Amino acid sequence: MPANDLRELIAWLKANPNRASAGITTSGFRLLTVLFQRDTGTQFTLVPYRGTPSVMQDLWAGRIDLWFGSPDNLPLVRSGSIKAYAVTGDLRMMIAPDIPTFAEFGLLGVSLYGWAGLFAPKATPKDVIAKLNAAGVDALADPGVQSRLFEIGTEPYPRDQQTPEALHSLQRAFAEKWLPIIKDLGIKAQP
Repeated sequence: MPANDLRELIAWLKANPNRASAGITTSGFRLLTVLFQRDTGTQFTLVPYRGTPSVMQDLWAGRIDLWFGSPDNLPLVRSGSIKAYAVTGDLRMMIAPDIPTFAEFGLLGVSLYGWAGLFAPKATPKDVIAKLNAAGVDALADPGVQSRLFEIGTEPYPRDQQTPEALHSLQRAFAEKWLPIIKDLGIKAQP
């Protein structure tokens, strides 16, 4: 892409409707791509992929132009192999403070961040849940684990948000925010 920053990218996409293509690897990245198109008034082709390796290969080879990817590709950004125009979180990433957020460009709707949780079957006893949670919290507090997470672009939640109750609240908040948007955009589950 000839654009050096997000403003230039949006201008190029508007001036060249449907000339670019974007790889889609997950439902979350598909949602972000559709929101980006909606909020910027741009049009480009969505190309589905089964996973990151194949989309990255095509991005490097120039067979696709864009991809809403994950922060574990920061080494490729740092090497100059790919460009990073913006991050989707509400704040800049601690490991990549030089990459602006979409919100900084006025794209408040293009804000989605990944999260992971440890889940167990519904009937799991509370004492077992407490033990699993404690083990997870201990692991996330380990400096080696934290270092590795930062290397791959993951920033753990603060300790007070590492509870089963906080995970439940987070899951509910995501559903309440995103399910209406998914319905409004007409996005359907794909096999």
